[in-house]
Amino acid sequence: MPVLRGARGRASEAEFQRTPVFSYVDKSIRDRLEADGLLVTLDRAGGVVAGEDPAAFMSVLGPVPIPRLFADGEVILEWYPFVRRTELSAVLDAAREVGDGDAAALRELLSSSMSVNSVFAMPGFRDAELPLVRIHSCCLTGDVFGSRRCDCGPQLDAAFEQIKAGGAGAVVYMSGHEGRGIGLWAKAVTYLLQDGGHNTYQANVALGLPEDSRDFSDAAVVLKYLLGGRPIRLLSNNPDKRAQLEDNGQPVASAVSLIAGVCEHNRRYMLAKRAKGHAMPENL
Repeated sequence: MPVLRGARGRASEAEFQRTPVFSYVDKSIRDRLEADGLLVTLDRAGGVVAGEDPAAFMSVLGPVPIPRLFADGEVILEWYPFVRRTELSAVLDAAREVGDGDAAALRELLSSSMSVNSVFAMPGFRDAELPLVRIHSCCLTGDVFGSRRCDCGPQLDAAFEQIKAGGAGAVVYMSGHEGRGIGLWAKAVTYLLQDGGHNTYQANVALGLPEDSRDFSDAAVVLKYLLGGRPIRLLSNNPDKRAQLEDNGQPVASAVSLIAGVCEHNRRYMLAKRAKGHAMPENL
């Protein structure tokens, strides 16, 4: 937890509440990273601003070298973790609203204040023309545990391989998007509802939650910073991703379909997504 020192070495309540979430305990570390260009502060347009600027919206760290093994060899990816500069006072306010049963406040708390997202970029990404970019929503069950109830894990693996084959590109991994924004616990409940006959969207609604509450605006901000406003080719079947990126100022030259991992365990899930407008083949 970040700490600011006031009189007698203690942080006042006002100072504490003005402290951004995930700031550094040791200011000298932050200063060194900023001087080296490894920690930057962005405004909502993706422009670099001073950390104390009232327009400060997002912190981006990196690049951090990440060796990753691909089918045909190892690549040193460039990792850029990014997080909103939400002040602790805003988190405390949201927490109080959550305590009063405000579901919207809960989603805002989880997605905006507590989620560290990531860009995993191929070398040369920042200078690439029309790079291939996958905006991937976190799916612990599929990405990590290998569940075949969805296509998320195979999509993530296929995205990395396609991006490497195409040259410079990136995967933007949105960590707060589990279950299209409802979280892991609620997602587990929806799986039981799906086993009882609901489709993936109906199950969310049955819990009093949105069909899809994902926000891709932060991905647009970090891409505008990394690419300087140049357009991307978006590796996605979901037209809402493209619309949200473009609405938030990140140009998308084209959408590239990504079909992977279709099997008997997720075919109904895939059909439900196609019915919602996702670009899916007829012969699922």
